[in-house]
Amino acid sequence: MRAIILAAGMGTRLRPLTLKTPKPLIPVQGEPMAERQIKFLQEKGIKDIIIVTGYLNESFHYLKEKYGVKLVHNDKYNEYNNLYTMYLVKEFLPNSFVLEGDVYLNRNILDETVTESTYFSARKSNFNNEWMLKIGVDGYLDNIVVGSDDEELIMCGVSYWNQEDGEFLKAKLEQAVEQGGFEQLFWDNLVKDSLDELKIKVRELKSDDLFEIDSLDELNELEELLQNK
Repeated sequence: MRAIILAAGMGTRLRPLTLKTPKPLIPVQGEPMAERQIKFLQEKGIKDIIIVTGYLNESFHYLKEKYGVKLVHNDKYNEYNNLYTMYLVKEFLPNSFVLEGDVYLNRNILDETVTESTYFSARKSNFNNEWMLKIGVDGYLDNIVVGSDDEELIMCGVSYWNQEDGEFLKAKLEQAVEQGGFEQLFWDNLVKDSLDELKIKVRELKSDDLFEIDSLDELNELEELLQNK
């Protein structure tokens, strides 16, 4: 079992903080988000960790010595969306966790015993333009809907892919890049378009187990929440 941390983006909505610091290394309660992810992964015995960097990639170099992680550089981070980022590490996808680098893990929700491909999800309220996860009667993910709602299970930037599904998605990534037209796609678009061929569980977490930080307002709200605990 291994983990991939996607950390190539520019984090423009967190400027000016991200002018000199990449978003995954923005500290929350004094600790960079990506470092907290690495520590939680290692607590679960997951030592093989690959971080895909892009913007300000040199800022991540200290993590190699401090934690023994591997770094893969995406030199097209400002041209393509994260489908290409995942394409660069497609060989590592089978039997791997995938974490967005801008997710703050409030608790260690990672499960090293997981065997089925899984989206770790939380029920959030009053959101806009999020990826909502719809569970079918068989208990598996049935549909992914992008939109706004009052309260739904949403994609939270943490997933696990078993050997079979990881190999399938690796092939899909290769196909997408070979065919072209992938530049603005998220890698989860491949999952969304292949649900009939995948069996994905959705594990519901508490709403305050994890937070995806996309803006200064969200960062400030999280800091205030944690200070008042």
